[in-house]
Amino acid sequence: MSASQPAARRTVLRGAAALAGAVGAGPVLAACSTATGTGGNSPAVPTAPVELGAVAEVPVGGAKLFREKKLIVSCPAEGQYKAFSAQCTHAGCVLDKIVEGEGNCPCHGSRFDTGTGAVLRGPATDPLPAVPVRAENGRLIAG
Repeated sequence: MSASQPAARRTVLRGAAALAGAVGAGPVLAACSTATGTGGNSPAVPTAPVELGAVAEVPVGGAKLFREKKLIVSCPAEGQYKAFSAQCTHAGCVLDKIVEGEGNCPCHGSRFDTGTGAVLRGPATDPLPAVPVRAENGRLIAG
């Protein structure tokens, strides 16, 4: 085949398939990125006090995900609160929901105990970092 002849159909199709595969893999690879869904390169725990909301938002015996603040707060007993980073310790994705006391990582399926921060299912191996939390004037303050 000379340089002036058009590319063979097979070559064109092969190139198109490779391009489609690369484009399609972009969102999948981005889901593994520590910046995806985490608010960029912000730290896993607050560096200054953060107001989360009313204490009534966290049910006694349950937990609430404050996804935009990357925090989980649990209330094991009336007036007692525990907080943990909601950023997965595996790849840095922010947990997306709480199901039956377990925080779920949407990127790779790690699960964490919302009352202790412990890993319940990997691939994460490290627990969620604890964050100081207190109730002040009916509001939760973390950090």
